[in-house]
Amino acid sequence: MRSRGSSNRLSNSGGSPFRSRISALLLAMFATMATVYVAGRMWQEAESRVYLIKELDRRTGQVIFFSPAAKQEGYVSKEHSGNDGTRSKKRLLGVIGIITTFGRKKNRDAIRNAWMQSGAALRKLEEEKGIVVRFVIGRSANRGDSLDREINDEHSQTNDFIILDDVEAPEERSKKIKLFFVRAVESWDAEFYVKVNDDVYVNIDALGAKLSAHLDTPRIYMGCMKSGEVFSDPTHKWHEPDWWKFGDGKSYFRHASGEIFAISRALAQFISINKSLLQVYAHDDVSAGSWFIGLDVQHVHEGKFCCNTWSTGSVCAAV
Repeated sequence: MRSRGSSNRLSNSGGSPFRSRISALLLAMFATMATVYVAGRMWQEAESRVYLIKELDRRTGQVIFFSPAAKQEGYVSKEHSGNDGTRSKKRLLGVIGIITTFGRKKNRDAIRNAWMQSGAALRKLEEEKGIVVRFVIGRSANRGDSLDREINDEHSQTNDFIILDDVEAPEERSKKIKLFFVRAVESWDAEFYVKVNDDVYVNIDALGAKLSAHLDTPRIYMGCMKSGEVFSDPTHKWHEPDWWKFGDGKSYFRHASGEIFAISRALAQFISINKSLLQVYAHDDVSAGSWFIGLDVQHVHEGKFCCNTWSTGSVCAAV
């Protein structure tokens, strides 16, 4: 009994400092482990950022958003170097996507006759002026129905469509614009990518001149820049379901009119890389403008892109 009591007294009298030393040791171990973990995470995130920068550099041939060297970037308008240092084929000046839909063949035929050309003349436009023009359309909600077959038949005759896999619907228009840029940069290497509505007449020579004049402008977003009221009333023609995201003033940020606008190769590549993250709003022009907020982008207001007025040298006219 005495020995047990003596043992208990020893335990009681010396246990507290002993436990304190163990606690301190455990805390130190946990702190070291936490430091190693945080350092590892920071290293991984830094490595991820470096990878993203290198991936953007590789895919665009430019230092885009994160490096001071972006200010020194130039352009290659005729030939450009491949990743292995070899000279590759001539880069196009621009790819134009004409946003169309079902039941608008008369509009498309009018465009072919007026400014887009067709057949050999369309290929000549690509070869001599470096401009590719294609109609952009999705698929019917009822895949393979008469709507799809009509487009397939038309495309077999003209070979001038980009046919997206997504459903063709008015409420999907903003997504459709995004997917056009994705498909275009995957299919053609160009300095610029241009979105046009199918009720717009385009002066190809004037457009080519405007694009060429901005070859040395990095990360350009060019069009008839505007802003305007955000409508929260569901009955309004231009209702914006996400109206609350635009603040108390309910005014849209600066963006290009949806009739026609152009973006540089770096921005089209940015859309392609980040397509799953980019928000779409009710209106395609607002959606496109939102994708470049927070980026080092040159917003260029070009009056010749305002299609509601026509003057010498105008790029477009609404019809």
